[in-house]
Amino acid sequence: MSTSGGYVPSTKDRAWIEATAAPLNAGLVAIESAAGPKDIPILDREAGRILSVLVAGRHRIVEVGTAYGFSTLCLALGAAPDATIVTIDPDRSRTDLARSWWRQGGIADARIVVVNRPALEAFAAGPDEAALVGPFDFAFIDALKPEYGAYLEAIVPRLLPGAIVAADNVLWSGEVSGDRPSRSDGTTDAIRRFDVAVLHDARFSSTILPVGDGLLIASYRG
Repeated sequence: MSTSGGYVPSTKDRAWIEATAAPLNAGLVAIESAAGPKDIPILDREAGRILSVLVAGRHRIVEVGTAYGFSTLCLALGAAPDATIVTIDPDRSRTDLARSWWRQGGIADARIVVVNRPALEAFAAGPDEAALVGPFDFAFIDALKPEYGAYLEAIVPRLLPGAIVAADNVLWSGEVSGDRPSRSDGTTDAIRRFDVAVLHDARFSSTILPVGDGLLIASYRG
C-alpha cells in the first residue's frame, strides 16, 4: 500500500538524483555536447541509467536506432564485460561519430557491431545479415515511431526466454495520454497502438516507466 499520498517526484527531486549519481562517463558527456547544438535526438540521462541497470548480466543485445550512440554506450557500460551489441541505423555518418565516442567511453570496437541499413530491411535479410540472427537477451527500440510494432515482431523470434525489451518515447511528450494535443502526422496514434498492444500482449510482462519521454519495459515469457 502506498503511503506517499500520490506524491509525484519534483524537479528538485530529479536534480538531487542527478547531483548524487555517479559522474557521467566521458563518452556520454561528449555525445551530449555534440548532439545538443545539432538537435540530434538522444536518450536522456534518467532513461540511460535505467537501461544500464536493466542490462546488467546480459550478453547479447540488439538496438534499433543508434543516432549518436548515447543509448548504445549506456548499454555497453551496464552489460556484462563480454557482452556484444548489434545496433542498427542507416546513417553511417552518425554511427562513425558514435564509434569515436564509444572508444572515448572505454568500449572496445569488437563489442559493438553496427548494421548500416534500415532496420526492417536488415531484419528481413535473415541469415544474410548474420549479426542479427540472434538469439538476444536484451533489445532496445528507439527509431522510427510508426515502425515500433514491426520492429518488435521482427525481434521476438530472435529473443531468448526471459529477454528484456525496452522502447523509448512511448509517452511522446504527453501526446499519447492526451495531456497535450496530438500532432497530425499519425505518429502519436501509432505509438499509442504500440503501447496498448504490448501492455496487453500475453507473450510479455510489461509496464511503462514515466521517465524521460516514457520508457516501456517488457519481459519476454518465451
